[in-house]
Amino acid sequence: MKISLIQSSTKWLDSEANRTAAQNVLDNNTGSNVYIFGEMFTTGFCVDPKDSAESALETLTWLKKMAAERDATIGGSVSVEEDGKYFNRFYMVKPDGSYSKYDKKHLFSYAGEDKRYCAGDERVIVEIDGVRIMLCVCYDLRFPVWSRNTGDYDVIAYVANWPKQRRFAWDTLLRARAIENQCYVCGVNIVGTDPAHVYSGGTVGLDFLGGTISAVPDDMEGVATFDIDIEALNQFRADFPALNDADKFKINI
Repeated sequence: MKISLIQSSTKWLDSEANRTAAQNVLDNNTGSNVYIFGEMFTTGFCVDPKDSAESALETLTWLKKMAAERDATIGGSVSVEEDGKYFNRFYMVKPDGSYSKYDKKHLFSYAGEDKRYCAGDERVIVEIDGVRIMLCVCYDLRFPVWSRNTGDYDVIAYVANWPKQRRFAWDTLLRARAIENQCYVCGVNIVGTDPAHVYSGGTVGLDFLGGTISAVPDDMEGVATFDIDIEALNQFRADFPALNDADKFKINI
C-alpha cells in the first residue's frame, strides 16, 4: 500500500479555497492508494463551530467525488454539525463512496474545544486492502492508552494542527507511538499561520522502529509518500513479540 500525507497551509475559514488547493495536490500526486489531509483541513483549527462547522456535509461529498475519480481512499478531519451538536470528525472515504468516521476523543481543553464540541467515544479502525489503520486527531497523540495496540491495527494516522512552540512534543510522541505499538505511524500537520499560532509542519511517515521513511521539509507545503510493508511488519512482530507482554487494561469512556 502506498500512502501520501499532505502538509498544507490552510486558508482561514475558506472551505472552498482549501478544497480547491487540496484537489490541486491530488491532481499533482497520483498513484497512491491512500491520501491523508490534516485536522480541519478545509477551515483551519477553529474552536468556534458556528464559524467553521458544515451542516450540509460539503467536504464529505467532495471527498467521495475525489476518492471515486482517483480510485483511492482519501481522508482528513472536518468540523461538522449533526443534530445540533458539533464534532471534530476524521473521515476516511473509499472509492466506492463508503466511509468511516472518527470523532476526536480528546478535545483540546486548553483552547476551549471541549466547551463547544462533543467528544467521540469509540476507537475507529479502517481496513484498506488488508491494512488496518487507526484514526486519531491531534491532541489524541498525548494519550497513549487510547491508542494502545491490542493487535487490532497496523498503522496509526494522526491528523493535526500542532503549533510550532510544541513541535518537540509532536516529533517525540509520534516516534513513541510507533515504537511502543510496533506499528507504522502517519503524522500529518500543517504549515503557516492562523489567528492564534504559527505552524512549522512535521508531517512524517514512520516505520515500526520509529524511523523516518518519508517526511515533508519544515515550513513548506508538500507531500510525504511511502509504502506500508505488512509482511515486514508482521515478521518484526513475530521476531520481537513485545505486544504479547503488554499490560491488560480496559478503557472506561
